[in-house]
Amino acid sequence: MSNLETEPVERICLDTPAAADGIEILEPRMVPLGGPRAMTVRRTLPQRSRSLIGAWCFVDHYGPDDVTTRGMDVPPHPHTGLQTVSWLFAGDIEHRDSTGAHAFVRPGELNLMTAGRGVQHSEVSTPQTAVLHGAQLWTAIPDASRHVAPFFERYAPPVLQHQGAQVSVFLGSLLGHISPATTFSPLVGAQIDVPANTEIALPVDPRFEHGVLVDTGEVTVDDEPVPRHSIGYRAQGAETLIIATGATPARLLLIGGEPLDEQIVMWWNFIGRSHEEIVAFRAAWQSEVIAGADAAGHFGAVAGYPGAPLPAPTLPTVRLKPRG
Repeated sequence: MSNLETEPVERICLDTPAAADGIEILEPRMVPLGGPRAMTVRRTLPQRSRSLIGAWCFVDHYGPDDVTTRGMDVPPHPHTGLQTVSWLFAGDIEHRDSTGAHAFVRPGELNLMTAGRGVQHSEVSTPQTAVLHGAQLWTAIPDASRHVAPFFERYAPPVLQHQGAQVSVFLGSLLGHISPATTFSPLVGAQIDVPANTEIALPVDPRFEHGVLVDTGEVTVDDEPVPRHSIGYRAQGAETLIIATGATPARLLLIGGEPLDEQIVMWWNFIGRSHEEIVAFRAAWQSEVIAGADAAGHFGAVAGYPGAPLPAPTLPTVRLKPRG
């Protein structure tokens, strides 16, 4: 899914200093997408206390949701300056984008869309999907690469065994496995399934900061309890993460990377570097796509979606000044 808030707030996202030791808990906020009957997601990034984990800048975690009466139906909408990382635990989503890609997001399979200079896509749960459960994440593309032409990739990682846990590395490298999916800064993304009453020592890159999102189970990271649906954040410097479970099995998402060391501006589904750039992206979307001035313009066109594209929300009335 993408950000369907009707009144999104413009955010200036910065790397936030953190203590070298200990786990910082990032609790989710509930965000309804598309009205009172639509899905509600748990958003852990960005938030006031922390905007970024490496280049990871957006984490929506949703489900398990019954979608038999009303499934996911997200019309074509734009993105700039980011990669969308779609990862499911249950259900199927049909993806179409303006690169010409037509794919199905399925559990255990990465769908990675690089927006670059500009792309649009749609997301629709398939008719046979009864339950939808997963995560939508974004990574910010560094300034030097963010104007690349958009493209789409799919990757089904193998399941690795580590001290009784199962690990699927979908981005970057971990436990000696390297994902072939494209990244623009040093990153890691993995699903980790840990049996009940188990402790594992997970070797990680000390140059990275890390976040552990708890989907199911009772979990501690480095002896700190991390509530379900929250992220346990660990600053740079750790060579090992100690992950332990309680009486039930746990499913986790591990994200991490080298600090981005850049200031980014996020609004709706755009990432830029200034307020003026966001205004220009919105104007191009509204004129070229919504008003129909140029169907093959900045964002291209999505073929095969049986409906109209999503208009952009109204911009904030106040221009925000960068912090820091």
